[in-house]
Amino acid sequence: MSTPQILLLSLLLALAAAGVVWASVRRRRRKSAGQAVVKTLAPGHQRVAVVINPIKVQAPAARVLLEQACELAGWDPPLFLETTADSPGFEQARWAVQSGADVVVAAGGDGTVREVARALANNPAALGLLPLGTGNLLARNLGLPVLDLPAAVSTALHGQERRIDMGTMTQENSVTGETSSSAFLVMGGIGLDAEVLAATRDDLKERVGWMAYSEAGVRLLPGRRTKMSISLDGEPARVRKVRSILFANIGRLPAGIDFIPEARMDDGLLDVVVMSPRSLAGWLWLAGKVVTKYPKDLPVIDHRRAKTVEISVGQPTRTQLDGDVTGTATTVRVQVNPLALLIRSPAPARPRPRPFGGRNQVPARNGAAAGRTS
Repeated sequence: MSTPQILLLSLLLALAAAGVVWASVRRRRRKSAGQAVVKTLAPGHQRVAVVINPIKVQAPAARVLLEQACELAGWDPPLFLETTADSPGFEQARWAVQSGADVVVAAGGDGTVREVARALANNPAALGLLPLGTGNLLARNLGLPVLDLPAAVSTALHGQERRIDMGTMTQENSVTGETSSSAFLVMGGIGLDAEVLAATRDDLKERVGWMAYSEAGVRLLPGRRTKMSISLDGEPARVRKVRSILFANIGRLPAGIDFIPEARMDDGLLDVVVMSPRSLAGWLWLAGKVVTKYPKDLPVIDHRRAKTVEISVGQPTRTQLDGDVTGTATTVRVQVNPLALLIRSPAPARPRPRPFGGRNQVPARNGAAAGRTS
């Protein structure tokens, strides 16, 4: 869960205006999340491995559905590899690749997906998704049916293959001397977004899902800005007073909110958003821009695009990747890995043919664009 969503939910819930946002989302026509479709799989034998988080409620049902699907296709039974608290998916996925898996299915939440993707980067094995978590950010951006487990199984085993970018964040804490590096697929950040994630109550998240973040957002929204130094693509650093800095591979959040409509998961670039409101009015201004898709820049939000990002801050500050808190850092370095991940996604919907006879309706020549993806 990232700052923009938290702020929108917090403000709109507090001001009883959620209905306006829902109506605007319902009216929005969904756009394609990217363009790099590689191929549609032909029928044939596949070796399937599944990295599964056994504590997820739907994990037993996912096992049964995957076994049935492989049996129905005439394939070998899937290889199941369970995650643990100490081994959240990377080692299991690496073992699956070494065992000759054609597709490695990540059955869990965003953390499981991130660890499996890290092992599959720049590898011919494909990543399949079974969204069993709360956010399921990548699955939502790909248009996967997050509430339809059988359909998700079908996509993971038979969906289209495409390559998408990945991001890598390396962070250092000059106070503790700790360093770490991790991959992300959707969005990361430093500042308020990570603080809200850390403050969200687990019991509330279990009851109401991702809307639980709004409660923590209301509590933490008032606060002081922090000086951060930001450098993009090696340019001279700029010092800004900010509340949060986001670096995104994909811009769509839960509830259908397109926070960064221009973001593409296969363009080899990161979308960097610096948010610097210092009052409630500033947050309302920012929220209004997102909801209404106001095209012009505002003083409280700055949007840039880059291949590399370096952020420095005087005191250790919380960070997050794809909705998971990733500790505190004084320096964060982020870079994009273009088209590093082969992934299974739903086939794009074919447009419905329009009836002829109406004004300005001309039949396409030679069936042009009848099944073409954009």
